[in-house]
Amino acid sequence: MKVQTLNKVAEITALFWLLKIIATTLGETLGDFIAQTLGLGYSVGILITLTFFLIVLSVQLYSKKYVPLYFWLVIIATTTLGTEISDFMDRSLGLGYTYGSLVLAVGLITTLLLWYSKYKNLEVYPIINKNKELFFWITVLFSNSLGTAFGDYLSDEIGLSYLVGALVTALIIAFVILLHYFTKVNQILLFWIAFVFTRPFGATFGDFLTKPLNKGGLDLGTLLASTVSVVLIAIFIYISHLQHQNKLLKNGL
Repeated sequence: MKVQTLNKVAEITALFWLLKIIATTLGETLGDFIAQTLGLGYSVGILITLTFFLIVLSVQLYSKKYVPLYFWLVIIATTTLGTEISDFMDRSLGLGYTYGSLVLAVGLITTLLLWYSKYKNLEVYPIINKNKELFFWITVLFSNSLGTAFGDYLSDEIGLSYLVGALVTALIIAFVILLHYFTKVNQILLFWIAFVFTRPFGATFGDFLTKPLNKGGLDLGTLLASTVSVVLIAIFIYISHLQHQNKLLKNGL
């Protein structure tokens, strides 16, 4: 009962992965809407999305229990901020997606090593300790930024179409699922691999929805794609809220 009361993160279920994929798609389309469609640029885009991230992260950290809305707003904030960070590193700083991905990969691995050195594990559920939760969110931000850069690397550097890029990352995720169910490979390692690769899937799929037809996209536009994603994620967050409330009632909490 104590764990369920104090835990601060979502349980890893099929609904978790569905919400993560929609959130990553929204992060890509919303990030592009702010920087490109509105013409604000990546520097201003980072300021806007960083402000949103810090606000929702503060609410999440200071909440004394897991609230689905708070948790998923931070996930959305990390995917949107990750889009701006990746594009800023590539286009404004001129690092390119190859070097940008390497920088973000080093940041991700360093954070995971620091996390492990302090807690001797990388378990993501449940998380009760606030410092451990902070490690979790820093890791999430690095992984979502890296996933964005890798997704763009597939399309811009390797030359895969957005749809093929999405299929490639989907196959990697499917392979991880098979490893999860049919092997004894470390489950925490598989979680982080899947968590990272859902981001490039969302990035490439988001680009597929929004980019012009002559560039291999569906040309739906960033506003329409973002609006549809917001509606979908709102529905599934509500479902997550109902499931969480029913679980608390079932356990008498």
